[in-house]
Amino acid sequence: MKTDLEIKNDVLEELEWQPILKDAQLGVDVVNGITTLTGTVNNLAEKVATENAVKGVKGVKAIVEKLKVRNDKNVTDKDVAKRIIDDLEWNASVEQEDINVKVEDGYVFLSGKVKWAYQKNEAEQSLEYIEGIKSITNDIRVTEKTISNNVAHQINKAFKRSASIDAHNVSVTVEGNTATLQGTVNSIKEKDDALRAAYLADGITDVKNELKVEYDAIYM
Repeated sequence: MKTDLEIKNDVLEELEWQPILKDAQLGVDVVNGITTLTGTVNNLAEKVATENAVKGVKGVKAIVEKLKVRNDKNVTDKDVAKRIIDDLEWNASVEQEDINVKVEDGYVFLSGKVKWAYQKNEAEQSLEYIEGIKSITNDIRVTEKTISNNVAHQINKAFKRSASIDAHNVSVTVEGNTATLQGTVNSIKEKDDALRAAYLADGITDVKNELKVEYDAIYM
């Protein structure tokens, strides 16, 4: 079992281990397993990398993210919007003509529709390295379609194939085009991996991730 101090030290070491975060100025505080991140990063990609690194640390039960992205005053909203449109046009995984883009003071809002849930995620992730983006709100909808009767079984099989998901402690139910995940996992990263795997299922447009992170720790 780990104390809050041990979790904090592990988080700091994991952040130092990430090459992309060498120039980031980060602060970490842990109380009852809840990890608060503060500081400044150069772009949204560093912000996401910080969150993902912390999610994989054993003992972290939740993350309070207070990171700020450095603001380059030479990059305008118009510059950001043009770069977003160019990137989406080059991304073969995303149907760019059905996606709308709005930029306000570095905050990006995506809307529209795609055929697959993974395309919604891909549209957002492909923009993370664009300078000037502070955050992305992804309101892209997934077009609903007929779903097979065994999709819950297929999602479970995907979990069992995964090296990062303990399928024995996760249950899947499907109602309409929505999959609900319940049970326990060992880390926030495992919870996120289960979410991404479920979204790959044909016909699934929404996933309710009710998985709980289970970890015994001594809080000091």
